[in-house]
Amino acid sequence: MTARLLLDTNALLWWLADDGERLGAVARDRIADPDAAVYVSAISSTEIAIKQSIGKLRAPDDLADQVEANGFIELPLLIRHGSTLATLPCHHRDPFDRMLLAQASSEGLTLITGDRALAAYDVPLIPTWQ
Repeated sequence: MTARLLLDTNALLWWLADDGERLGAVARDRIADPDAAVYVSAISSTEIAIKQSIGKLRAPDDLADQVEANGFIELPLLIRHGSTLATLPCHHRDPFDRMLLAQASSEGLTLITGDRALAAYDVPLIPTWQ
């Protein structure tokens, strides 16, 4: 079965920066697998834009081009994702992470993340620290 992966915002940025120190071998291998379907959420684009605008983050200015060049699939935020978000327990307060969890849950995706707190949810994860 083809892996269906959703990159969280940090995993995306670490992949684009070729940061092997933060993005572990397991996650890198899964993302690089030519048979994997790797998704990047509009949520990550939004998070990056907000954090860039307030000076909290440096990221590529050509994010859409880099997502396309890497063969990643854009994942829009849909109404059903919001409905799933409403059912998630409040184990984690970060709204961007919670929206990504809702998308992964709704779409049957495995989330690649470096946030250990997300393991409290019933969503398949690939941790970036392995």
